[in-house]
Amino acid sequence: MQKKQGKNQGPKKNFSQKPTFKQKPSSSPSYSKANQEMNTRQYTVKEPMELLPFLIEKLSSLGRNSVKAILARGQVAVNGKAVTAYNHPLLPDQTVTINKDKIVEDIPLAGMSILHEDDDVIVIQKDAGLLSIAANTQENEITAYRQLTAHVRNHDPKARIFVVHRLDRDTSGVMMFAKNEKAQQHLQNTWQESVKERTYVALVEGMVKKPEGTISSWLKEHTKSLKMFSTPYPNDGQHAVTHYKTIQTNRSFSLLEVNLETGRKNQIRVHMQDIGHPVVGDKKYGAKTKEIGRLGLHARVLAFIHPTTGQLLRFETNIPKLFMNPFREAPGTK
Repeated sequence: MQKKQGKNQGPKKNFSQKPTFKQKPSSSPSYSKANQEMNTRQYTVKEPMELLPFLIEKLSSLGRNSVKAILARGQVAVNGKAVTAYNHPLLPDQTVTINKDKIVEDIPLAGMSILHEDDDVIVIQKDAGLLSIAANTQENEITAYRQLTAHVRNHDPKARIFVVHRLDRDTSGVMMFAKNEKAQQHLQNTWQESVKERTYVALVEGMVKKPEGTISSWLKEHTKSLKMFSTPYPNDGQHAVTHYKTIQTNRSFSLLEVNLETGRKNQIRVHMQDIGHPVVGDKKYGAKTKEIGRLGLHARVLAFIHPTTGQLLRFETNIPKLFMNPFREAPGTK
């Protein structure tokens, strides 16, 4: 299953700011009845279809998650009977009634967009520069985790977000979070079996001469600098394996497709430094150029087995246009 890249969520805004609603005046019963009628919509079903797509079509001004929240709160009735199932089958001439009193608008997201959301997982595309989750020293920063927490609590005050994995702040691309602890534990405990594909694109310095290769080492973290490095001693640290193929090269840069066999901290960045081709913009791991004004690393593909349904989900995003700039401008492209 392939999901397309999410739409741009607009300019950066305060994600914690919730929409405001005018308070209804307390007046006579006749007013209340009229007001209730104004906040109720009825639709007649013309052809067989499932309830969720029917509602999305009729409530086109609302986001998909807002429509799903309306269903979850029991605000939809079919022929007078409340229905909450997304896939409830509709038949011609049935009447669908929507009570709009509790409709909540989606909170704008900054530096990220939602590619997929269900009861167990939420998949996003993160921009470079946005933290996945804050460390102790970054408590006041906007993060993907905090924005998603605000997003789900906008519909359910008790909802939570659970971390499954991370992307470095300066790495863009696809990542996922869990929406309950059971899904989180399943994905983390079966990571090697559940995740079928993790593909990155890396813009690195220099011409990588081999069309493809594999880098294997044992990674450790320096206690003072907190930099990861490959140790020369077997079994000393965490085993890390990275596979790469060249997509495009010239005399100064190479664009690589990188697949992770393991997922260690800073793995691609360390391994690219190890072969003498550090990731563009990665001063921490030996880069000398800032060709594109950001780190040249993007998580392009994530495919995994859904923790509840067992369905294979695959999400692919475009290679950032900036990554192609060195090949448009530099001579010797092949």
